[in-house]
Amino acid sequence: MRLIIATLMGLFLIFQPAAIAPVQAQLNISETESNQLDALVKQAFEATDVGDFIEAEGYWTDLIKLYPDNAAGWSNRGNSKMSQNRPQEALADYNKSVELAPNYPDPYLNRGAALESLGKWEEAIADYNRVLEIDPKDAAAYNNRGNAKAGLGKWQEAIADYQTAMQVNSRFSTAFGNQAIALYEVGVQTGDTDAAIKAMKNILRKYPNFTDVRAALTAALWADKKLGEAESNWVSVANLDPRYRDINWVKNIRRWPPSLVVALEKFLTLK
Repeated sequence: MRLIIATLMGLFLIFQPAAIAPVQAQLNISETESNQLDALVKQAFEATDVGDFIEAEGYWTDLIKLYPDNAAGWSNRGNSKMSQNRPQEALADYNKSVELAPNYPDPYLNRGAALESLGKWEEAIADYNRVLEIDPKDAAAYNNRGNAKAGLGKWQEAIADYQTAMQVNSRFSTAFGNQAIALYEVGVQTGDTDAAIKAMKNILRKYPNFTDVRAALTAALWADKKLGEAESNWVSVANLDPRYRDINWVKNIRRWPPSLVVALEKFLTLK
């Protein structure tokens, strides 16, 4: 008998604020069973790595059929469903994972992401608070709680959570990007977006291929009448991720703040 740990590497829905984290499930099983489990997990990872989330979901389903008490299988299948933009179905899987592993932070973090996608901000915040009760140093939980607070229009509170995430993990680029974007919304409200634009430029010096921030900078510069600089930044965005041409995606999936959505739409329509 040997201890098997089934885990999924930190899976982030790229350019979406919510972080999808791994669940670690520990099972005492026979060597034959462990080999079977290893094979399913390996296949699921490989499918995920190449973006075949439907196939990955199938492998996690096979694992769940064999080991229905494996919290990792349920949560990781939920991750696959989230990657297919099926948050309601993912939520059911996360609920089961929470039931099986109530003292692990990851099922709550993942469920919070699904709740965010459904616009259930307060419920998402409750899950992120639970993560932080278990692990007060979970940077993703602070970042995601900031996203949920942004969904409620509580921009200053969101910024505070992003800053805490940045302090906990100084390499967590997602939190830096989210903070800069939230700063822009606050800046529009106060009439001064210079700090937000400066923050975006600083991030891009360190992470030049951070498409979300470069797209945000494009929109901010266009709104600031710096048309040539905006066009220059857009070249990289268009090459790296065409989704930013879709305002519906930016508004409802990526969930940029209202002012930045308006600015990007004006850029795309040359207004």
